[in-house]
Amino acid sequence: MKKIEILIVIFLVIISNSCTKISKKMQVLKIDKIQFGETMDGTGVDQFILSNNNGMEVSIINYGGIITSWTAPDKNGDYKDIVLGYNTLAEYEAETPYFGALIGRYGNRIAKGKFSLGNQEYTLAVNNGVNHLHGGLKGFDKVIWDAKTIVSDSTVSLELSYLSKDMEEGYPGNLETKVTYTLNNKDELSVNYEATTDKPTIVNLTQHSYFNLTADFNQDILGHELVINADSFLPVDNTLIPTGEFRDVTGTPFDFKTSKAIGIHIDNENIQLKNGLGYDHCWVLNDQNTGVRFVASAYEPVSGRLLEVFSDEPGIQFYSGNFLDGTLPSKNKGMYQHRTGFCLETQHYPNSPNQENFPSVRLNLGEKYNSKTVFRLSAVSK
Repeated sequence: MKKIEILIVIFLVIISNSCTKISKKMQVLKIDKIQFGETMDGTGVDQFILSNNNGMEVSIINYGGIITSWTAPDKNGDYKDIVLGYNTLAEYEAETPYFGALIGRYGNRIAKGKFSLGNQEYTLAVNNGVNHLHGGLKGFDKVIWDAKTIVSDSTVSLELSYLSKDMEEGYPGNLETKVTYTLNNKDELSVNYEATTDKPTIVNLTQHSYFNLTADFNQDILGHELVINADSFLPVDNTLIPTGEFRDVTGTPFDFKTSKAIGIHIDNENIQLKNGLGYDHCWVLNDQNTGVRFVASAYEPVSGRLLEVFSDEPGIQFYSGNFLDGTLPSKNKGMYQHRTGFCLETQHYPNSPNQENFPSVRLNLGEKYNSKTVFRLSAVSK
């Protein structure tokens, strides 16, 4: 009789555990919505938490399309937040170096805030020394986006829409913009960009997350091992505007064709590193015009976290957090110190409207701007 009772107990435990696992698997792929705060003018801002079956969570607010947190597994399967940011909306409104934000209408710099389309010259805000940066004084990182959630059997998506009106921040044309974040069960976050205009304009959209794969924002990122699929990069002047040259990376600190720690050459005597105070340059990616392909990766050897980036863009801006200076508050107490985060911003080249030999960023009436970038996170032991 005791044997039968023991077998019954074991059977019930197995059934209970199986039901729990099935229940968890059925419940995890979802989007939760909570209130994140109110802007200074009283507009409510929501946070959307995209979750998959593995335990990855990507939190995004409809203010600036900002990724406020993003959990990824280490080699022990422990999911922790790997992106810099803030805990409150007030901090994002007060001062931010574009933590986690959508950037537009034009990601990166435009020389002296001027460009021409045909015979018409346009003047933009000069908000980065003598140049225009990341869409101006109130770029896409500082606007409220309309949000729509989409849940399927294998993915969850947040679709963000925004109408940038004619001459907003000095840019011509009413630009209908849509950016869709999609999380799947392969721990991949896709970012799809779309835009249309009613008159000729320029567009260059990107995502500006700062990564630290240690998940400890008190540590710098110099030990991360980086790969960039590029044979050349764009040298810049002392205001970080490309000179127009395509320079071979071979034998320079800018050679990341094979895996190399970010910190190995970052402080070398090199005029380009001096101009950027480290790495703040655009690489000319290989295999252009072949669709979405591998463009870069970063590996953190202690945690085992690996970030891989795939895109159809011609360039990628690698920024090593050189302007983080200990004055901005961290999410986990303390302050963000020098080089505690890095960015891999897929995009067209800086100052393209003023460089005829760069790929065009012009968008005409009747055309559609499309761009896609995929961030894949995993953990490996080397």
